[in-house]
Amino acid sequence: MARWFERDSGLSRAPAAIVAATGRLGDHNGLFDPGVAPVVDGARRCGGMITWLVRRLIQAVFVVLAMTVIVFVGVHVIGNPVDILISPEADQAERARIIAALGLDQPLWRQYLVFVGDALHGNLGRSFVFNEPALKLIAQRMPATMELAVTAVLLSVLIGVPLGLYAGLKPDGWIGRSIMAGSILGFSLPTFWVGLMLIMVFAVQLGWLPSTGRGQTAMLFGVPWSFLTWDGLRHMFLPALNLSLFNISLVLRLTRAGVRETLPMDFIKFARAKGLRPARVIFVHVLKNIMIPVVTVVGLELGSTIAFAVVTESVFAWPGMGKLIIDSINVLDRPVIVAYLMMIVLLFIMINLLVDILYTVLDPRVRLETKA
Repeated sequence: MARWFERDSGLSRAPAAIVAATGRLGDHNGLFDPGVAPVVDGARRCGGMITWLVRRLIQAVFVVLAMTVIVFVGVHVIGNPVDILISPEADQAERARIIAALGLDQPLWRQYLVFVGDALHGNLGRSFVFNEPALKLIAQRMPATMELAVTAVLLSVLIGVPLGLYAGLKPDGWIGRSIMAGSILGFSLPTFWVGLMLIMVFAVQLGWLPSTGRGQTAMLFGVPWSFLTWDGLRHMFLPALNLSLFNISLVLRLTRAGVRETLPMDFIKFARAKGLRPARVIFVHVLKNIMIPVVTVVGLELGSTIAFAVVTESVFAWPGMGKLIIDSINVLDRPVIVAYLMMIVLLFIMINLLVDILYTVLDPRVRLETKA
């Protein structure tokens, strides 16, 4: 009977017409097919996500193009590398030959077009000092900076979230007040001074930890890493702690504010009225709801930590990208400076994209298609 009704009433051909007219499948003259509607909803969400992703990628392309102009022009304004690279005793013919070899005799707009054309082929120029591809120099230093920055961000989360959670649950206790007062130090103390004090106390006075260098490394996927060896971890602890102090204070205060804002909400009162254990209320309901702003800040601070690890790497002689960019600025090595800044821009764009995608994991109410 069901097959006869479907064949004669034309329901087998209805879905296309229904979708075209109402945008819904499975609802026709009061008839509803529960197996079809979720498929359509999933297709819509997938299409919305693809549209949002395409728009974000197009925006990223325009951001990168704008940054290439700003970075390229800014680097060429700060000084002339010829004054540093060429000996004062060189004659005019020698100076002209070197300037032409470096491509500095061309107008700025032509140098920019050559740079963009080479960048599209993966070539960001050759270092004036090392005579090697700038991208290769940065790639050699990037693992050291990445593991230092990721370790610093992990420390900020592992220390800042528990302290902020405690300070938010017991704001009037002396421990909670002490935590909030101590967080001010993380914002106010200069990074280079804290690094010097850490070296003075833990390396010089106590002799517990090494003060400089990367220590022993181990190879993983053809890349040397310090966190794979005990000696490398000992060398990495002090610079990572120094780099994470600001982020610890930031995550701590953000977590504490989120806890104070979430506790009076109705769903927390309802969870307690149901008789749920306090630990479940805190770690499931409260902590999950405050993680969205924490993920946002941590994601953005990861990019900032990578970009501004220059001071820490200089204090602890950590062989990362920060120390390379300082040395390149001192000698006005333009290709390395431009390549470094472009890599930082790309890292920021990718981190922001990952943070937006993580929103949907932490909060199902957030849909990527609404961001489009």
